[in-house]
This record gives sequence, structure tokens and C-alpha cells, in this order.
Amino acid sequence: MDEFAPSKGCTYGTVLVDVEARRVVDVLPDRASETFAAWLTEHPGAEIIRRDRATAHTKAVRDAAPHALEIADRWHLLQNLSAGVEKTCHQHRYCLRKRAEEKTVAEAPGPPPTLLPPTELPRTQIIERTRHRYEDIHRLLDKRWTISAIARQLNLDRKTVRRFRDTGLDELLACARERRPNGVLEPFKAYLNARSTEAQGQVSGTRLFLEIQARGYRGSCQVVRKHLVAFREGTTEPVRADIPSPRKTTSWIMRPRETLIESQDERLLQVRLACPDIARACDLARAFADLVRYQRGYLLLEWTRKAEQDAPKPMKGFAGFLRHDLDAVTAGLTLPWSSGVVEGHVNRVKTLKRAMYGRASFELLRARVLTQP
Repeated sequence: MDEFAPSKGCTYGTVLVDVEARRVVDVLPDRASETFAAWLTEHPGAEIIRRDRATAHTKAVRDAAPHALEIADRWHLLQNLSAGVEKTCHQHRYCLRKRAEEKTVAEAPGPPPTLLPPTELPRTQIIERTRHRYEDIHRLLDKRWTISAIARQLNLDRKTVRRFRDTGLDELLACARERRPNGVLEPFKAYLNARSTEAQGQVSGTRLFLEIQARGYRGSCQVVRKHLVAFREGTTEPVRADIPSPRKTTSWIMRPRETLIESQDERLLQVRLACPDIARACDLARAFADLVRYQRGYLLLEWTRKAEQDAPKPMKGFAGFLRHDLDAVTAGLTLPWSSGVVEGHVNRVKTLKRAMYGRASFELLRARVLTQP
């Protein structure tokens, strides 16, 4: 079983697939536990149910088919693990930046230039949007609105609302800053800042533009002048050290070691040396990925204990999540059943849905899914 969205971001349905016969058994209009439990009651005899981590599905199986063997989907387990690793990298990016800055200072031939600190975050569109969204969500939370009601009111996904509820504003703003594009001027900002500081603001923007143009700059002079004005007023961002983003670091950790090229492996090593917490998360993530890849479910409990004893907070949360669903996860890491067939049918459902242009009813969509191979 798996979910799909008849109307993206608003409603979800459930598709039920017979994995052995490789065909769709039924399509349910929502993902509520009561709907799935009613279907199981009307169609008794299910012996093995492969599901994702949704609590509604778990409750339905335990209420209507308590003797069925539940199997947690391996792809969703790795997705949850990846989210925990990425959150750990977000929380400890200061360690990476500090080490990169220390390395830059150590390799510099002379004393580092004195850079003016910014008085506040530049008011870019993405930062302002993050601020307003955080204020709107917490204003409605203070009024005791539910996650679903806030998502409908603000036209957001429930996961977005939940992230803004559970994450501090400083961390959200830091993420927004890292999502900003560097632009063609970014590689030359350190040089511009140093030259402007040395000349005490007496050098013209045109002259600096010509200097960096000779060094490969391909942008306009106006961009250089705007940066220098902001730098002299103290409202520009300091030049940030070249560190990998949390998402990129997570991709290096989650991929098999043999698939990393030499430069990626070297950068990941530098990340591990810079932050012991990320190194610990990396070791745990790779150990869990091996359990999934080689179906070593008998080692899951030992892995869970290690993660709960000595791991960053996001990884501990993932381990605690596994313990609440230990039997299904162990079965998922032991038995050969996977969600490959189900995902294929979900893609087919999406294709049929889009071909109907969203104008037909759910009943017609269900009929087409069940009748077309």
C-alpha cells in the first residue's frame, strides 16, 4: 500500500497492490485509518502488509488485521534516516565554517583583512518570506489552530508547517541564507572587501571593477558598486567560507563509499574531522544503510541501542522512532518484499490523473486505475 495525491497538497488517496500478482487491488479515496480498516474488514485474509511509516496505516492494520505481518518499507526508512543526518549537518554547520575559516587564516600569507561585520541580515526576498511565514504560523499556533488548518489557511504543505513549528527562527534564517545563489560576484567579494579596507574606502568602484574584470569577473560594474556601498555601510554579509551544504554532505554520507569520487571522499573526511557529531552521525547512517542493503535485520536492535546511547539528537529521534515500530522495521530489513511494484503503480495512477486534467471524479479515476493494465 502507498499514498498518492488526487489533488496535490490538499487530499491524498491510498492505492492497494497485490505484489505477487503485480496488480492494483483497490483505490481508496483518502488515507484515513478508518477507511483502510473498513477495507481490511470487508476483505479478510491479508497475511503480509507492506506499508510506509504512516501511523494511520499502522493503527488500521492493528485494529482490522492484527494477525497480519507488517513490513516497513525500506525506502522510507532510508528517507527518514537521511532527514536525521541532514538535520544534524544543519545544526553543526558552525563547526565546518569555523574550521574552514581557521584553515584560510593559516594558509594566508599575511594578516587577514579587517572585514566590517553586518549590522543585520540583508533583507532579501527569501529571508523576508521566511520571517513572515514563521510569524504567521506561530500566530495561528498561539490561537490553537491545528497543523492541517494552518496548512489550508496559508496554502502550505503540512510538513512545512510542522518544520516551522519545531525549528527556531535563527536556524530557519540560516537555512534561507544558504539557499541564496552565489552569483558571479561571490568569488571576488573577499578581494573587493580587502581592497576597500586597505584603501579606507578611497578607491573607486570603477577601478575595482576593472581589477576584478582582469581576474575573470564577467558581471556588471553596477553590481560591484552596490556591493561596495553595502560593505561600507556595514549591511553586507561577510564572505563565507567555502563549506559544503548540509544536503550535499548528506548525499555523500548516504551514498555507498565506493561510488564517491576522490574529491568528494576528501571533502567528507574534512567534514568528519571538523565535527565529531557529524562523524558519529555518518558512522551510524552508514551502518544502518548496510543493514538495509544486506538485509541484516537481526542487528537492528543493537544499532538502535548504540544510536540512543551516543548520537546527535536527530539520530536519537530516528532510533526512538524505530523502537516504536521495531517488529515491522525488523521484518523490512529481513524479508525480500519491497515497494518497487507499488511505486510503479503509483506512477501509473499519477499519469492517469494528469491525463484527466483534474476534471473528473474520484470514481472515474478509480475505475480507470482498476481496468487499465
